[in-house]
Amino acid sequence: MKEIVMQDTIVRRKTCRLCDGKDLKAVLELAPSPLADSYIPQSRLSEPQELYPMDLYLCGTCGFSQMLDVVQPQAIYFDYIYETKSSLGLVEHFGRYCDEVVKRIGLKPGSLVVDLGSNDGSLLSFFKKKGMKVLGIDPAREIARKATESGVETWAELFGSKLAEKIKREKGAAALITANNLYANVDDLFDITDGIKKLLAPDGVFVFETFYLADLMENMVFDFIYHEHISYFSAKPLKAFFAGRGMELVDAQRVPTKGGSVRYTAQLAGGPRKASPAVAELIAHEERLGIQTAESFKKFNARIDAAKNKLVSLLRELRAKGKTLAGFGASPTTTTLIYHYGITDMFDYIVDDNAQRHNLFSPGKHIPVLPPETLYERKPDYVVILAWRYAEPIMAKLGRYKAQGGRFIVPLPEVKVI
Repeated sequence: MKEIVMQDTIVRRKTCRLCDGKDLKAVLELAPSPLADSYIPQSRLSEPQELYPMDLYLCGTCGFSQMLDVVQPQAIYFDYIYETKSSLGLVEHFGRYCDEVVKRIGLKPGSLVVDLGSNDGSLLSFFKKKGMKVLGIDPAREIARKATESGVETWAELFGSKLAEKIKREKGAAALITANNLYANVDDLFDITDGIKKLLAPDGVFVFETFYLADLMENMVFDFIYHEHISYFSAKPLKAFFAGRGMELVDAQRVPTKGGSVRYTAQLAGGPRKASPAVAELIAHEERLGIQTAESFKKFNARIDAAKNKLVSLLRELRAKGKTLAGFGASPTTTTLIYHYGITDMFDYIVDDNAQRHNLFSPGKHIPVLPPETLYERKPDYVVILAWRYAEPIMAKLGRYKAQGGRFIVPLPEVKVI
């Protein structure tokens, strides 16, 4: 039986987030953990950090995968510390994203672009350089303030239908609304989608990028499951959802970010753009894989367990031999990985490139986060690359550590010692 401490900050849904159906079955149960990105300073070490459920449910009506235990957004986002620019290659990705979207939808200078979950304004800055009017919406108060100071006007708000009406009154209708790595974080998809519908110009489009369930499974990116990510999208249930909200899914492009994502495009129902065959092709791909079935999650869970057993066995063996271990990567995915694998006590410290994380402590177990230079001073025998999707560039940057005799362990998608 899982030991879970519940608080008012968490609520339990009883219906599917997309279709409102009640036929919901637990298909993947991960170990409860603290809020995945709640890295804290030393002054807060005495504060309790509760554990919350990490279970995925499958809707038998529409095939949508989701968390039903929802942490209230105020508990996560108002004092959020993650910034887009801290993710390796993401700013460059957004530059290409802007170029592609402007060209594909024929966006003209002077058009209003609204980015939901705009964070530090990285994406909007590219649209602004192309002569667009831009507005960011992000509830992280300090990040929104800094983005505005940098020249990207950002409102520290949670977007919904009421805010959409205010934006439209003050700024006009939006030619483009974007939401990248945000749509999966919203519990009330009915309200946010109704807001998008209200704010869009008649020929406007909604473009959102989100991690893709099929890629998450195939690429073993299970550590991308954490409390912020309450929806695990695929094209088939999304198409039906938009049709039910007076909108239409017209395109779906595969992109490599976040371990495999899809850039979806939607318009108002009856809008001017013809649906791309890519949507039907993606749905056919999902049906071949069977990702909207409980059996697919059973197989996924077996793969997670096999990788877990290999890594845990290896780390225990090394610790028994007196070897020292450090982790690399102080991110939300690290929290999921080390809690589900039960290896929170294996590391004396974690190092990270992001200076904003230095001298903080990991969620729950309070492992110190230190600069990468610590590896050259303390010379641990092994570095476990917890940010394993970036293993190659991380190892390339740590050539000096390797030259000193250090070794790397990559935990996923298969355990490797390098």
